[in-house]
Amino acid sequence: MNSIKQQVLLPILAKKEISLYIKREDTLHPFISGNKYRKLKYNLIKAQEKGINTLLTFGGAFSNHIAATAYAGKENNLHTIGVIRGEELVNKWQYNPTLKFAKKNGMHFKFVSREWYREKDNLEVIESLEKEFGDFYRIPEGGTNKLAVKGCEEILTQNDTNFDVICTCVGTGGTIAGIINSAQSDQRVIGFPALKGDFLKKDICKFVENSNWDLETNYNFGGYSKVSKILVEFINDFKSKTTIPLDPVYTGKMMYGILDMISKDYFKKGTKILAIHTGGLQGIEGMNILLKKKNLPLLKL
Repeated sequence: MNSIKQQVLLPILAKKEISLYIKREDTLHPFISGNKYRKLKYNLIKAQEKGINTLLTFGGAFSNHIAATAYAGKENNLHTIGVIRGEELVNKWQYNPTLKFAKKNGMHFKFVSREWYREKDNLEVIESLEKEFGDFYRIPEGGTNKLAVKGCEEILTQNDTNFDVICTCVGTGGTIAGIINSAQSDQRVIGFPALKGDFLKKDICKFVENSNWDLETNYNFGGYSKVSKILVEFINDFKSKTTIPLDPVYTGKMMYGILDMISKDYFKKGTKILAIHTGGLQGIEGMNILLKKKNLPLLKL
């Protein structure tokens, strides 16, 4: 399945003689959005090949991956279990749009403390989950594993070989790994992490051999789920000028970074840039709840 490409037409791009297109992976599926569709594709096939009818995965309160897994499970007649970070959500999940959506689509929740969650990949913890829930197909937090990377390798096609630079946001690293693997040798891949820290390079290197990529770490706005008034206003302004919605955790930060780098002449004239829209728009409703509590401007739906 291929997504559409949409050209961005803004004065700064004409001034700097840069062409920018967005690959709208967010349009692939109404509920299994963007890179989550790619990451789940081959994992769902593997689970069904093994005859396992339950998916178990991990995520936070506003996780795109949790929402996507719940719907993918329903669509493929599979049971889903979400191990959710934050035991304080046990009696509050119904006020959270992401978790409410996942529950509506059949996901069973196990709420755990942050201390427990940090140990989620340990063998003893996995064995305890098997004792509690029986046989299941385990998908990591964010969905990143070898099969997820395989799916993300399909984001780029032969129709994308004429771009000089490919940009994508980065969460757990699976999406950018797939893009690096399928990019042409003369293309440069730039990732925009939503998280702080240098650990991502090491994680990405587990899945790639090519070296034509780098991470641009100056646009995380303080880290995962951190959002400022400047970012909210940028996302709203971008949508009003281009009709393209961005999410505040991933694509909004990436696009802010791309345009800021263009304004600072980071790219030479004539550069053709393809930015990957990885979806995540379901998180806007939940983010607006947090923004309202902080008396910040709301994101336009």
